[in-house]
Amino acid sequence: MRYTIASLIIMSTLFLGGCSSKKIKDTTYLTTSIAKETSLPKLNIFVPKNIKEDAAVLIFVHGGNWNSGNKDTYNLLGRNFAKKGVITVIPDYTLSPAVSYDEMTKEVAAAIKWTQKNISQYKGNPNQLFITGHSAGGHLAALAVMNPKYGIDPKSISGIILNDAAGLDMKNYLEENPPTVKEDYLATWTNSPENWKDASPIYFLDKNTPPFLIYLGDKTYSSIITANNRFLEALKPLQPEVNLIHLNKKHVPMVTQYFWPCSNRFDEVINFIDKNKK
Repeated sequence: MRYTIASLIIMSTLFLGGCSSKKIKDTTYLTTSIAKETSLPKLNIFVPKNIKEDAAVLIFVHGGNWNSGNKDTYNLLGRNFAKKGVITVIPDYTLSPAVSYDEMTKEVAAAIKWTQKNISQYKGNPNQLFITGHSAGGHLAALAVMNPKYGIDPKSISGIILNDAAGLDMKNYLEENPPTVKEDYLATWTNSPENWKDASPIYFLDKNTPPFLIYLGDKTYSSIITANNRFLEALKPLQPEVNLIHLNKKHVPMVTQYFWPCSNRFDEVINFIDKNKK
């Protein structure tokens, strides 16, 4: 898999045609470490080269099963969205087993709050803020916005874009598959059913939930397919126009497709952004 991603990065770079965006690297968004570690998670910002005032803003949260992943893997995703005129913010967050889902989500929420407060410095419009994530990142992005304990006003988020998101109903999954030390799941989710529900975005859907755009790979993991179908069923009464956009892809290609600037996904996401700008 590393070889495949590395090859995509090299080949995709050839399509960039020079510097079409400015990258602001390793910006600190936390004043103190939630995980009480010495190094604070940071974020990268990708700003369009010929940016207009009040540009829309997209926060991308990376995946990695809650115990792996790095913001710098997704530089091409950030540059490609910036090339389309969207300021893109990509944060790191502390991983399991050092922290649980709760601390991770607090950090993602802190990245959202930092963006709302500071993105105008880069000509971004804090009132046109969208959030997206792949796999575990989709879970953390949705939970940070939807669970009120994290302090994000859902009305301040213009839309949520899920890309083969995992963890949308962890309560249901963990009741059938109790967490163990395998994949650091016991550290991530704890052994408390109360926490499993607290960690599940599906239980926080309401009339204030931002609009959704949801992608699902037809060749992805069965647990992701099950959770996305359950999530859609719960979402439909609130957003009846929403459907899963099925793509004939496995889990990892669902995100690496954004390394290619000509992917049809960019037009779809931009259309969703334009439709839901406030």
